[in-house]
Amino acid sequence: MDWFYLVLAGLFEMVGVVMINRLHQQRNVQSFLYLLAGFGLSFLFLALAMKTLPMGTAYAVWTGIGASGGAIMGMILYGEPKDWKRILFIAMVLGAAIGLKLIS
Repeated sequence: MDWFYLVLAGLFEMVGVVMINRLHQQRNVQSFLYLLAGFGLSFLFLALAMKTLPMGTAYAVWTGIGASGGAIMGMILYGEPKDWKRILFIAMVLGAAIGLKLIS
């Protein structure tokens, strides 16, 4: 269950990052509340995962999912560049997170 919580934490981290961009585009209460909910749930699930997972592993996987997911969402939603080098390095970040899971 700890890894499930950690993946959820990373997905909500992605929501929070996307909401930062939305808040810059649409300054309204709804965007701000979504931002708070995304990051709040992200920290909640990270804390639950860290009850059993080592801090270093949990934090590295959480940031890996959030960072790579944020970059992918930027490409999909906001037309950010999709060149092969960028995709390669995103894949490397995700590969490192998977590697941490495999050795934990």
